[in-house]
Amino acid sequence: MPLLLKLILVHLLGDFVLQPSRWVKEKEQRKLKAWQLYVHVLIHAVLLVIFVADRSFIIGGLTIVVTHLIIDGMKVSLQKKSTKRLWFAVDQTLHLTVIGAVWYWMESPVIDIDSLNDPNILLIITGLVFLTTPTSVIVKNTISRWTPTSDHPSADSLENAGKFIGILERLFVFVFVVTQHWEGIGFLIAAKSIFRFGDLKESNDLKLTEYILIGTLLSFGIAFATGILCMYAIAK
Repeated sequence: MPLLLKLILVHLLGDFVLQPSRWVKEKEQRKLKAWQLYVHVLIHAVLLVIFVADRSFIIGGLTIVVTHLIIDGMKVSLQKKSTKRLWFAVDQTLHLTVIGAVWYWMESPVIDIDSLNDPNILLIITGLVFLTTPTSVIVKNTISRWTPTSDHPSADSLENAGKFIGILERLFVFVFVVTQHWEGIGFLIAAKSIFRFGDLKESNDLKLTEYILIGTLLSFGIAFATGILCMYAIAK
């Protein structure tokens, strides 16, 4: 496990902390001709030497460095403006897959999957999954009868932003409840109230205000109740 953590740390430092945004732009524009691409890979190699100072890791280190160059070269060569997000996900997935494979090859760890059969872990996973899309559907259908109609929908609103904000809120509330950090729930409610205050203050639509409040309280309530039920079931 220490080796895996070191490899992940090297990846985070090399790919994010020590890679200026101007390097990323240069690589996107000049592609394989950009010297930044090769310096970026060289930085990864140096970091591997620093953090994993072990001769037995030479082959593993070379594998990570060479595949990093291939993956990044493929990314800058094939990605377009419309596919940048997709290629970012592919790029990071491939890098982490190589790191995991090298770690597994070097240390041959015994991966215990019996923990997935632990009722408490299954309960937590079930609760987390329930609070994502299923709860979004429940909340949406419950308050659909009060959905306000507006002749001037906001053009500034991000697509599906409300859905993802709700999911993140519920997951935070669930984690705070299960870990018994009750103050975190208060902070979350206060933070949302501050951000929402401006919108509600500028809006003269009372129905919209009530609609938002009902949806928020219902969403928080379901997350809170789910967390309490999980705690009660685990305690038993």
